[in-house]
Amino acid sequence: MQLRPAELAAHLNKGRLLPIYVVHGEEALVALEAAQAIRDAARQLGFAERQVLTVESGFKWAELAASGQAISLFAEQKLIELRVPNGKPGSEGGEALQSYAASAPSDNVLLVQLPKLDKPQLSSKWFTALENAGAVIACPAINRDALPGWIAERLQRQQQRLSSEAMEYLVARVEGNLLAAKQEIDKLSLLHPAGELSLDDLQAAVANVARYDVWGLGETLIAGDAGRLARMLAGLQGEGEAPVLVLWALADEVRALLKVGLGRANGANLQQLYRENRVWGDKQKRYPQALDRLKASQLKAALAHAAEIDRIIKGVGQGDAWEELLKLGMRLMPQGR
Repeated sequence: MQLRPAELAAHLNKGRLLPIYVVHGEEALVALEAAQAIRDAARQLGFAERQVLTVESGFKWAELAASGQAISLFAEQKLIELRVPNGKPGSEGGEALQSYAASAPSDNVLLVQLPKLDKPQLSSKWFTALENAGAVIACPAINRDALPGWIAERLQRQQQRLSSEAMEYLVARVEGNLLAAKQEIDKLSLLHPAGELSLDDLQAAVANVARYDVWGLGETLIAGDAGRLARMLAGLQGEGEAPVLVLWALADEVRALLKVGLGRANGANLQQLYRENRVWGDKQKRYPQALDRLKASQLKAALAHAAEIDRIIKGVGQGDAWEELLKLGMRLMPQGR
């Protein structure tokens, strides 16, 4: 079975654990909290012994079977944690996991912790066997679109909620830094009573802890969000990010837009163009609108501007690289923003 992280607490509160839990995904904080919730529930239900197995160089997969079969001198029930840092158990590990899942001991709970998995791993025999014998909790990245819902759900636990203005304010300041978002939400429970919190409440309590990633610049460029792009550039500059990486991220997106746009105009298959230019996921939904607003001449001029910024970064051109990066981004925003 599959459980969303938000559903895990209700499942664990039923008072009976499944023999296997698999926690995987790229959102480290959510994965850590899910694993801890399972540990806490197991301890409360009498799983007093805990054994941790980490798949690394020299690991023997026979240890997993031995752990499941071993009779403890100290506790009748045991929590076994299996950590696979690279998410690739290999053929021997895959067989060991399938074998364990086929006859999982009822007096043990196996908690398997994995990183983000790709499609072949998710459809592998070993993963399917674990899923069929227990529960899988996927912890995908909390992107900007999902962040308000994640914040609202956590605030609801402490009987608080935000006005629309306050939510926008908080999202802008914790975007890209989920741990900081958690800390700010926890702080609100200490500083304010239950109920709705206003923008004034947040401005007095929330630090500006937004942490941006250069790889998010392209998505913001495509979305045409001038305000967010300006905040991201200011945040990256404040964090000491190298301007050459920022330039590369922006220029790479502009080149992809130009190639896809020219290909689309010539009647090429759009999905093929996306694959060739590494346009994946949600970006594909926003590309057509971005291509409709940006002319090829604008994109070519932007690449020429990028070349000028590159000379500034290398010390052979005049000007401030960060100011020019902002100008580069703004020239590709919709009119009136």
